[in-house]
Amino acid sequence: MVKNRTLFHGRRFALNLVTYPQGHRVMRHHDPMGGGRYYKLNMVLKKPEKGGRFHADKVIFSLFDRVILFRPDLYDHSVSRIEQGRRVLLSLAIHLP
Repeated sequence: MVKNRTLFHGRRFALNLVTYPQGHRVMRHHDPMGGGRYYKLNMVLKKPEKGGRFHADKVIFSLFDRVILFRPDLYDHSVSRIEQGRRVLLSLAIHLP
């Protein structure tokens, strides 16, 4: 079970601490917003020992696969199955008009 803890939620910004357990994966998808521009800045705090690789059709910025800025509203993205360990990330969502 994924644990998604909201640390802050405002009109334009949200900050979540997300923990993905062993065995979990995120299927390929995009996040339609119905208008505006949607950005996500994901900071991986803990990588799993095996699996759990993030993939996006296009990213704006990636630093060592740990800090990733992308547009989830425009591009498909996914996370491979976490085979060993867990994946923990701090996710900043930004929705601009």
